[in-house]
Amino acid sequence: MSGSAAIPGYTAGTPAVAKSPVTLAEFELMKNSALFGDEDIKALRQSHDVVKDQVEAILDVWYGFVGSQPQLLASFLGKSDGKPLGDYLGGVRKRFGQWILDTARAEYDQKWLDYQHEIGLRHHRTKKNQTDGAPASAAIVPFRDLFALIFPVTFTLKPFLAKKGHKAEEVDKMYNAWVKSCLLQLTLWSHPYVKTGDF
Repeated sequence: MSGSAAIPGYTAGTPAVAKSPVTLAEFELMKNSALFGDEDIKALRQSHDVVKDQVEAILDVWYGFVGSQPQLLASFLGKSDGKPLGDYLGGVRKRFGQWILDTARAEYDQKWLDYQHEIGLRHHRTKKNQTDGAPASAAIVPFRDLFALIFPVTFTLKPFLAKKGHKAEEVDKMYNAWVKSCLLQLTLWSHPYVKTGDF
């Protein structure tokens, strides 16, 4: 996660992040359920060099999609005037770019697991808006929108994975690994949304 210290609100690996209620052993079982193995880790790490200089272009596509969907954009609008909160969107964008790189690094240690829980809290009313001081925004990202984004995020990423001349089979492996990783991460992020004892 080098170079990420300058990103406001990016607190992975710091005391500001509480320990995840999901254990590393439980996450291993989640990986098994998703058929996520060593080959997927290898493919994700291969994708790092592919995406690292395309982060802004990827974010342009993703932000363009979110901006075109009123129900998604609603999480970033001011309550009083209904207009996009530029500083909030900008702060989230920087961390979203780091999330791309972190996902591609595929380093599944305790610090990573803890930060996944923190990301979930920041989408939930528990900590939404606190990181960027945006109290005028929506109080929660609805879970229905959060989980459904797995498809557009991964589907629109695939063309970027194919831009560095890798064989179609390698691109497919990277893409499949990204889909699985996003499913696992979104499942971890869902913890604050799930009734206590039901996760």
